[in-house]
Amino acid sequence: MNEFRESIKDYGRDIRLNISAILGENGAAGLNPGQTWGVALACAYSTRNPALISAVQRRASELVSPEYVEAAKAASTIMAMNNVYYRFTHLVEDREFANMPARLRMNIMSSPGIPKVDFELMCLAISAISGCGACMNSHVDQARKGGLSTEGIQSAVRIASVLNAASQASLIG
Repeated sequence: MNEFRESIKDYGRDIRLNISAILGENGAAGLNPGQTWGVALACAYSTRNPALISAVQRRASELVSPEYVEAAKAASTIMAMNNVYYRFTHLVEDREFANMPARLRMNIMSSPGIPKVDFELMCLAISAISGCGACMNSHVDQARKGGLSTEGIQSAVRIASVLNAASQASLIG
């Protein structure tokens, strides 16, 4: 992760500092290391940036179980679908769409292979990157029901925002 962070040019100095802060030992307040790195990995996958994915995968594989890696992949994949669909139903003026059944398979949401609250955090962070308000509200509610603090929820979104910016800086070069 350090090599990726240092590859960001000086115009992204704030992003380099934020990566160090949010992914440092005490940076993700309210989250345990599994939650922190699970969220980071899910966000990296969602940015589609190969360099960022590789960097986060290397570090995350040292800190989380293979189940968290698979859950991060699943969260990124399912939210790629859900964020498009639910953002549409939320933003379109014709409310009839919001009342129609989605008819989309989402079984992973109920059985992600890791604690449900951790999966919800991954989905929340991805939804923040995608800008789906309906999904963000749903995942915040589920995270709170799972016992997560407001500070922990904020940390997940901070990770998403910093990694999204890091991806942007990396792609700009």
